[in-house]
Amino acid sequence: MVSISTLVITGLLCLLGGAALGASLLNLWGPPNRTRELEERLYRAENELKKYQQDVTQHFSRTSELVNNLTHSYREVYEHLANSALKLTTPAMSRQILESANSQLLGDETTYISEESYEAPRDWAPKRGPGTLSEDYGLHEEDEPETDTSELQLEDPETHQTTTERS
Repeated sequence: MVSISTLVITGLLCLLGGAALGASLLNLWGPPNRTRELEERLYRAENELKKYQQDVTQHFSRTSELVNNLTHSYREVYEHLANSALKLTTPAMSRQILESANSQLLGDETTYISEESYEAPRDWAPKRGPGTLSEDYGLHEEDEPETDTSELQLEDPETHQTTTERS
């Protein structure tokens, strides 16, 4: 007869052999390898990044080209206006325009308004009579009639109209 230990060992060996055979068949005919899929995704992402970088480089190259064209066009318009102004103005005005253009092209900053005409802003009010914080500001004793306590006169600050209210 067959002993139980032999039967258990045989069962375990068959189980291990079946598991190994199943794993090898799954590896051969199963779904695609996960690492291969990740490598393909990485390759696509790298290609997209390279394409994006090329697009950015082309964008800035084109922008630089357009700015240079704009600068050239601005210079042509300025020269056209200067030439027309020279032809259409008096000789004295022409000299002034040329001097102004030369100083601007050389980067000189010409001030047309003297700095002497400007004064630094003050953080106080000039002294002209009593100040607005004075206790006597706005009160005129000789002009005020005796006030009736039953009437109150109010002045609207926007329209400067006086209204009378009775209490």
